[in-house]
Amino acid sequence: MAEGEVVGYRFGPGEMLCATRELRVAGRVVPVEPQVFDLILCLLRARDRVVSRDELVAEVWRGRVVSDSAISARISAARAAIGDDGNAQRWIRTVPRRGFRFVGEVVELIGEQAPGVAPADAPRAASAAASGEAPPADGHQHVRFCRSADGTRIAWGATGEGPPLLKSGHWLTHLEHDWHSPIWRPILDEFGRRFRVTRYDQRGNGLSQWDVADFSLDRFVEDLEAVVDAVGLDRFALYGTSQGAAIAIAYAVRHPGRVSHLILHGGFAVGRLRRGSPAEREQGEAMLTLIRHGWGRPGSAFVRAFASMFVPGATREQLDSLVDLQLNTTSPENAARLRAAVDNFDVSALLQRVTVPTLVLHASGDSVQPVDQGRELAAGIPGAEFVLLESPNHVLLRGEAAWPELFDEMERFVAR
Repeated sequence: MAEGEVVGYRFGPGEMLCATRELRVAGRVVPVEPQVFDLILCLLRARDRVVSRDELVAEVWRGRVVSDSAISARISAARAAIGDDGNAQRWIRTVPRRGFRFVGEVVELIGEQAPGVAPADAPRAASAAASGEAPPADGHQHVRFCRSADGTRIAWGATGEGPPLLKSGHWLTHLEHDWHSPIWRPILDEFGRRFRVTRYDQRGNGLSQWDVADFSLDRFVEDLEAVVDAVGLDRFALYGTSQGAAIAIAYAVRHPGRVSHLILHGGFAVGRLRRGSPAEREQGEAMLTLIRHGWGRPGSAFVRAFASMFVPGATREQLDSLVDLQLNTTSPENAARLRAAVDNFDVSALLQRVTVPTLVLHASGDSVQPVDQGRELAAGIPGAEFVLLESPNHVLLRGEAAWPELFDEMERFVAR
């Protein structure tokens, strides 16, 4: 992938990824025949004009003799795949006696790019982030890609306005799916009203590279370093939630001059499989077993266990979104490998070396990372503040009492 190369396209709820030849609609992978994929891609690339039938035959069928009925069938299949039809023609429009054209707003997804350099046709948010300006506050996000130190492809996005805040990567995220999730979108909107937020999918899940050999803590920190350099951030608040807290701590110790404020939410210093408690080790092993046998399966024991641990207060809609998130975020194998890796994190020796202002937030009823883990973080980091959030949820939900407190405390801390 060359710097500045177009690696995909986004339109409405749809997304085409060229390298993996995936079509995603509303965060879900939609199976399509190769010719249908090529047809949609051809129209996207030539969206500023009408594409004739002859050009489609040359591009999609490589010049073979094709009947009009075969072309019409592929056009119908393409429309169906992206939620369009011949009557509405919201995305693929037939121009009588001339051909077809892709209509509607399309955003190009751009590949690696040197920090601080934005091509003229790059999305506005990406060039603004690289130059230090605020990305658009228009309710849209723009996804970019960079490379970690070992060459792993990492996807990142920037939204919102305000002081710069970077959200460290953690298990089970997907930049596009999260943007439409009833659980994550309210959180992202709240962040965007208060901060200029950069987030990314860590290696092994989401839009970042799935085929990865190394899931060690050092590699996760290098992913964060690559995103910071790609965005062009000089100094910023760093927010780490769940195992992202350990990654954020390790980064802050390596780069204290880059981190203005460190915010740790629902985090831990020592992973579940390395703690002294036999019960927690057993819980960790049970989670790995459930992942391997129930990942992405509606109604499975894993989905119920996952929901009861992470968001016991979830509605049916939110629970369904967790199933979709599992299906789209990563494979069962990667999910288990990632979970095992983060459950073996140990940054306890780094706590005393944190020199940046630190705020520790933890929910009182958190079942994923018990509240004593948050207290240990705050006690181990010199001068850290600790705020207890009255909530049973590892991921806070809009509407619960602790929701405004979480964001108000973060905004207060970063502003001081």
